[in-house]
Amino acid sequence: MKNAEELLRTSQWGQALSEEEMQRALAGTMERSYAAGAFICMKGEPVSHWMGIVDGLGKMASHWTSGKTTSLTGISTGGWFGEGSLLKEEPRRYDVMAIRETRVAFMNRATFLWLLDHSIPFNRYMIAQLNERLGQFIGMMENERMLDIDTRIARVLAALFNPVLYPGTNRLLQISQEELGYLAGVSRQRANQGLKVLEEAGLVRSEYGGINVIDLDGLRSFGD
Repeated sequence: MKNAEELLRTSQWGQALSEEEMQRALAGTMERSYAAGAFICMKGEPVSHWMGIVDGLGKMASHWTSGKTTSLTGISTGGWFGEGSLLKEEPRRYDVMAIRETRVAFMNRATFLWLLDHSIPFNRYMIAQLNERLGQFIGMMENERMLDIDTRIARVLAALFNPVLYPGTNRLLQISQEELGYLAGVSRQRANQGLKVLEEAGLVRSEYGGINVIDLDGLRSFGD
């Protein structure tokens, strides 16, 4: 089973660090476990760590006082998040909830800033990460406002295969229909209906324990 050290060493930025830099990164990182439904972090709290999913699945969302929830994106194994709030030193602007049992690596602010000051590869990775995240959120806004539910489900699945944000995602996506519904902001029944539409289009195949993505490009362009 992967641990926090393996996550750091196999990440795109970690592979480019010197051993001295890696040891500094490891010394400033700890691991925590969360049960399904637990909040990994919450909107409004102080931001003191950069976080990465060691194993599991998270949902980034905004929960409003009116009771409405806006789903932003899923975060799968290998994905890092929270760099924007950490860099701006502002309170967190979203919640992240564990959709299933999830283990998370927490890198403290001092270590994160030290890597920014000392590692050019880490800086390049962070620029790419921020650029991809911006593009992802712009796409999510479009999905929420303009796309039908079947297309939204297709885009939610495709988003989990972003090679920069989630490099560890396997084509056999270990996600249940209920979990997919959480990410897309729809019921399990509606997620099941959407999956049947995508299966009939030859894009995915439901299997025991997950969803086999057959045509990733087709998922990304579904509904265009």
